[in-house]
Amino acid sequence: MGLLSIFTLGDIPVFGWGVVNQLSVAVRYTLFAVLATGVNLFVQRLTGLLFEGSFAIYIRMASGTAAGVIIKYLLDKRFIFYYTPPSRRHEALKFLIYTSFSVVTTLVFWITELIFHWIFDFPGAEYIGGALGLTIGYTLKYQLDKRFVFTDRTDRRNSTA
Repeated sequence: MGLLSIFTLGDIPVFGWGVVNQLSVAVRYTLFAVLATGVNLFVQRLTGLLFEGSFAIYIRMASGTAAGVIIKYLLDKRFIFYYTPPSRRHEALKFLIYTSFSVVTTLVFWITELIFHWIFDFPGAEYIGGALGLTIGYTLKYQLDKRFVFTDRTDRRNSTA
């Protein structure tokens, strides 16, 4: 049935990688951005349970960002850009470029999160700022990846996105 087939209706997967591939690029990208955002914020929350003090927010932000970038790269590579690297070296180069652009868009995310943390005086304000910053960052990130990272896709099924 497939790696992620959870439910089936006869021989038709109700949820699985095949279903994911049938969704539009915009829907898939949005779902993956939401998933990576959730992973990011979840890891931040877990990290927050381990660290306290004036630098705790920075440790939370860095750990959440790292988790989100890895998840997002794997999903984008397979289900958005249908990219199959010809070698490990080539994939490492692509991941380096992808991560470099992630640094730029992460600055958008971090600055937004910090602004909310500094300006708004209520518990969780930084998470609202983080979610907003991630939304802006992912929108920019898609355009950068499409134009500069995954330019030599092996499967151009959705190259019109």
